[in-house]
Amino acid sequence: MEEEQRDGLGPLFESRRGKNWVFHRVFSFCVFVGIVLVWVYRATHVPSRGEKGRWAWIGLFGAEVWFGFYWVLTQSLRWNPIYRCTFKHRLSQRFEDKLPRVDVFVCTADPTIEPPVMVINTVLSVMAYDYPAEKLSVYLSDDFGSKFTFYALLEASIFARSWLPFCRKFKVEPRSPAVYFSESSKILDDPKTEERVRMKVLIDGRDQTECDSGGCSLPTLVYMAREKRPEYHHNFKAGAMNALLRVSSEISNGPVILNVDCDMYSNNSESVRDALCFFMDEEKGREIAYVQFPQNFDNVTKNDLYASSLKFISDVDFHGMDGHGGPLYIGSGCFHRRESLCGKKYSEAYKAELRGDRPSIAQSNVYTLEERAKNLATCTYEENSQWGKEMGLKYGFPVEDVITGLSIQCKGWKSVYYNPQRKGFLGVAPSTLSQTLVQHKRWSEGDFQIFLSKYCPFIYGHGRISLGLQMCYSTYFFWAPNSLPILYYAIVPALFLFNGISLFPSLSSLWFISFAFVAGASFIYSIVECLCLGYTLQGWWNEQRIWLFKRTTSYLFALVDTFLKLLGVTKSAFIITAKVVDEEVSKRYENEMMEFGSSSPMFVILTTIAMLNLLCLAIGVKRMVMDEGVEILDSLLLQILICGLIVLINAPVYQALFLRSDNGRMPTNVMFASAFLVLIAYMIPMV
Repeated sequence: MEEEQRDGLGPLFESRRGKNWVFHRVFSFCVFVGIVLVWVYRATHVPSRGEKGRWAWIGLFGAEVWFGFYWVLTQSLRWNPIYRCTFKHRLSQRFEDKLPRVDVFVCTADPTIEPPVMVINTVLSVMAYDYPAEKLSVYLSDDFGSKFTFYALLEASIFARSWLPFCRKFKVEPRSPAVYFSESSKILDDPKTEERVRMKVLIDGRDQTECDSGGCSLPTLVYMAREKRPEYHHNFKAGAMNALLRVSSEISNGPVILNVDCDMYSNNSESVRDALCFFMDEEKGREIAYVQFPQNFDNVTKNDLYASSLKFISDVDFHGMDGHGGPLYIGSGCFHRRESLCGKKYSEAYKAELRGDRPSIAQSNVYTLEERAKNLATCTYEENSQWGKEMGLKYGFPVEDVITGLSIQCKGWKSVYYNPQRKGFLGVAPSTLSQTLVQHKRWSEGDFQIFLSKYCPFIYGHGRISLGLQMCYSTYFFWAPNSLPILYYAIVPALFLFNGISLFPSLSSLWFISFAFVAGASFIYSIVECLCLGYTLQGWWNEQRIWLFKRTTSYLFALVDTFLKLLGVTKSAFIITAKVVDEEVSKRYENEMMEFGSSSPMFVILTTIAMLNLLCLAIGVKRMVMDEGVEILDSLLLQILICGLIVLINAPVYQALFLRSDNGRMPTNVMFASAFLVLIAYMIPMV
């Protein structure tokens, strides 16, 4: 192995199977047995006709069948995890003089919630990649056509003459100027302090007179604001990406494309070379369509207040998908093979030659080039074409990235998930509860729409991708319908506890063991998994809280909106998550205080569930202490535990309702609306 490394021989990347997969399969089998026993109990103990609780019992049976089915789907994500590592020194030794052109696409749409300074720092970070500048082109799509963003990019192009040599000279990481200079610690002990200070003055003083001291060329930098007209649908980010595909083909025509969101700056200057290790591997590289890096964030609190880190997705789920043929495309931090993104199908005879010859355009013809590029970005160019259908990103879904990745894989390509120790990209996670819930509402709505379309993975993907990958996709596509059984479980057991009607086996029954085992094993496994991923115990608890909040609000609204869209009542909309918050909200977020300051209908549902379970638990405890005694525990223990767990999870809601006086408290109108809904729930007859 050492000789291979010295000589540059061997593959450019290595794949390793995850550890403890045997233990997980044994554990999964045991849990599945417990789930089946729960089903058997429900089926054999249905209350007789006329007996109270019969329909509630049947409803719980349906919910538990769904939970078991969905749990089986999720096991595909843990069945065969794959981990990748790259050998960049081999890439350099074999292909340094043959490295392909790389085009980087950065998309922004609103300068108010995506400030130009943030966008430009992302642009500068990707311009400063450790890669030959003459083979790197960066394209900024500004769908707002903001003059502020345009002039900020113009200034950045001048500043890059100094910033890029500085990064090369001192091997700066990360290469976003704002992030790098915000790291004020240890500056005085840094040998490059003097030049750091000079660069800081350069930014603050706006002196852009410096030239590239190393005499190196700069990456090509292109600004695009595509044409829009009211009578033509511009197809949101997917439309911008497709316009960039066409425009870049005229200017640089890089065979490898990286697309990043405007808030996801490069945190690792070698990410391009990592991606090329997969594309240029002589044995396996030809079948790889895209290399997906994880989404990571630099503003997550210590205990991950809103579960914004997406650790389960990035550190568990995507490795599991990689074992079945590759992860889904998540719209940012992804390196694409241009051919696959433009609709080419993979075949065994395909020869992967990453060559993208730059169009030969004389300097005197730059205006001709500009006119041709403008034509490719007009709103009428795609009329009666295959763009958005068989070419480029697909239209018609809020999650255009997911459906595009699925389509690429169904054309015979594979994808790869690469999660390096030094994160490739860092962005801004939602810093309010409302932002978090709205973001997950858009994701789950888009995913469910795909499942209900002709692109359902079990239909469109049948015979094209593995069954395991079909199951992996479906775990996300079923987020929205997950809301109904969760909502049922969060409401019905509490209402029947209030009326003293048992819906679960008694403590003295052997059937109690199956329920206790499934719930206990799942909780313990969840805690261990979270701690192994680097969560704190409080972080794990926050994960459980947001798990419940999302499933009873975001996913429910996504489900309703999906059916309204199918009925033609509403149309799809692309919602951009705000990247800036005011100072007070930011301070509360840093102190890990949940934000409830808006009158969102989602908060009405959260508050209703919280108040309902608190009151039902109080009545249940009162009945146990003052009326029926501890005997009630034998028949109602599981309902008391479920109700108590929901109450504990909702502790921040009660605090926002009754104890807080800041602007992040729960609005009064939300509290009254929830109280009214709770009153209605109590009036429903128990049948």
